[in-house]
Amino acid sequence: MVVPAMTTSNTPRSDLQASADVGGPDRSTERQAPHVELGLHTFGDVTESPDGTRRLSQPEVLRNVLAEARLADSVGVDVFGAGEHHRPDYAISAPDVVLSAIGAVTERMKLISAVTVLSSDDPVRVYQRFATIDGLTGGRAEVSLGRGSFIESYPLFGYDLSDYETLFEEKAELFTALRSEGPVTWSGATRSGLKAQRVFPTTDHEFGLPTWVAVGGTPASVVRAARLGAGLELAIIGGAPGRFAPLVELYHKALREFGQEGPRRIAVHSHGFVAETDQQARDTFYPSWADSMEKLGAERGWGTGRPGRDQFDQEVEHGSLYVGSPETVAAKIVKTVRLLGASRFGMKYGNGSLAHEHMMQAVELYGAKVRPLVLEALGQ
Repeated sequence: MVVPAMTTSNTPRSDLQASADVGGPDRSTERQAPHVELGLHTFGDVTESPDGTRRLSQPEVLRNVLAEARLADSVGVDVFGAGEHHRPDYAISAPDVVLSAIGAVTERMKLISAVTVLSSDDPVRVYQRFATIDGLTGGRAEVSLGRGSFIESYPLFGYDLSDYETLFEEKAELFTALRSEGPVTWSGATRSGLKAQRVFPTTDHEFGLPTWVAVGGTPASVVRAARLGAGLELAIIGGAPGRFAPLVELYHKALREFGQEGPRRIAVHSHGFVAETDQQARDTFYPSWADSMEKLGAERGWGTGRPGRDQFDQEVEHGSLYVGSPETVAAKIVKTVRLLGASRFGMKYGNGSLAHEHMMQAVELYGAKVRPLVLEALGQ
């Protein structure tokens, strides 16, 4: 692997505001939860009409995402995330553009990519785009960097999958250097180098653009996030959230070993859906979830076919699906936050063909009911 030579005039010291920092590691079974933010994430899943008779166009989906975000802001949601994909079943391929539009019609929510596929993008342009959103929205922009759960962007933008590791490693190093917002000197194999060059616009953040590194559960990715001094975003898509607790310990240990001063934040990203009752939530969400899992299984050769309702119920009750009434979803979020010491929970509220009308209901309940319940339970 090529490791870039990099020098900067000022290395970023702390990733985000101290008010939401996570303290040092706690060896008990539950961590003391810091101030917690409740977020919603979307990939712009291409949905169907409520009666299932019509598949929406991608332009319709994008306009619906804007409506969902406006509602989220009005009901108190803290963070709204838009994820990048380059597939026919998702409408968002340019999350920065979507977030800019959302920023123009909202007032308070933070706006984050969920995630930006940095491996197939240019770190300089990514920083410029999100710094621009940050300036336009009064400091509300953040970026979450990842390699993506799909590979379509690599051939689309002319990258070789054999460089999968090197691309992210080098580009993440360069992005970290750019956060100093001072002159940057950098060289690597994946793009032309920089020599004492600055990138504009700059931000009003003391330590540059707030940045997270999203990981799917590999120890090496967790160590990388610590080495870069970024917040850690855990994408917990299946299985019990508790299995990620050792990775949280590893992250804190690695921060200390790399000499990263000050605590860093931990976020959780998982799928979920909220309705008035548990039964209504499960009945509404299951068909679209099962369709998505069946399609993904076929693409990736899992050979498992369409998951049954019993498998779905098991994941809701014991795994990482946050599906149910506001009380049920809130209780599960509280448990996860305490277990992992997370300062942010982001729920992907849509899935596959799930209709916009159902998602609007879920957004409203999440902000108006789930969020207050979570904060109350955490004493916040």
